[in-house]
Amino acid sequence: MTAPIDLYYWPTPNGWKISIALEEMGLPYDLHLIDIGAGDQFDPDFLKIAPNNRMPAIVDPDGPDGAPIAIFESGAILQYLARKTGRFCGDTERSRIAVDQWLMWQMGGVGPMAGQAHHFLKYAPSMEPPNDLPYAKDRYRNEVARLYGVLDRQLAQNAFVAGDFYSIADMAIWPWASLWEGQEQTLDDKPHLKRWLETVGERPAVQKGRALAAEKRSNLQSDKKAQEILFKKQA
Repeated sequence: MTAPIDLYYWPTPNGWKISIALEEMGLPYDLHLIDIGAGDQFDPDFLKIAPNNRMPAIVDPDGPDGAPIAIFESGAILQYLARKTGRFCGDTERSRIAVDQWLMWQMGGVGPMAGQAHHFLKYAPSMEPPNDLPYAKDRYRNEVARLYGVLDRQLAQNAFVAGDFYSIADMAIWPWASLWEGQEQTLDDKPHLKRWLETVGERPAVQKGRALAAEKRSNLQSDKKAQEILFKKQA
C-alpha cells in the first residue's frame, strides 16, 4: 500500500489546488493544518519543509528512488504529483506543453493578481488604519478581468483549459477563478468561463478537496490578529 503523503495545508485557493489534486489522483494523505492566521507558517519545523513560509507543502515518504522528499510551491507540487501518477499532465508532448503553459499562466498571473485584488478590495480597507486605495483596487480588478477574458477565449475553443482533457492546469486555476465574486468580476460576458467553473465544480474530487477543513476559514476583514500576522512586514 502506498504510504500517505503529508499535506501541509490551510483552506485557501492555493491549498485547495493540492487537496483537489490528491483527491483526483486517489493518493492517500495525512492532513497537517498550517493556520496562517495564527502564524504557523513561521514555525521552524515547517520552514524546514517550506523555506518561503508559505503553504501548501507536502512530504512524500515514497519520493524519487524511494527516498522521502519535501516539496513547496503549489505548481511544483502539482507537476510532481502528475508525474508520480502519470495522470492529468497530458499524454503527448504537445499536450504536456499546453498543460505547463497554462499552469505557469496561473502561477504568474491569476494567482498573484487575484490575490492582490482580494487584498486591496476586501482586506486593506478594513485594516487599522484603513487603506482604501482606489488606484490599487482598479489596477488589480482590471487585470483580473483581463486575465479572465483570456481564459474565456481559451475555453471557447476547448472543453478544459489545456484542451479536451482535464488536467492539473484546471486544478490550479479553478480555486482562484471560483472566487470571482470576491474579486468584483462578472461572468455575464464570459459564458465559457461560467460553463467551465460549473463543470469543474461538479467533480466529486473537487468538491471534496474544496471542503477540506472548510470550517477553519475565517473572515480576515474582521480578524485583526490574523491581519497583523499576515500583512505585517516580515524579515
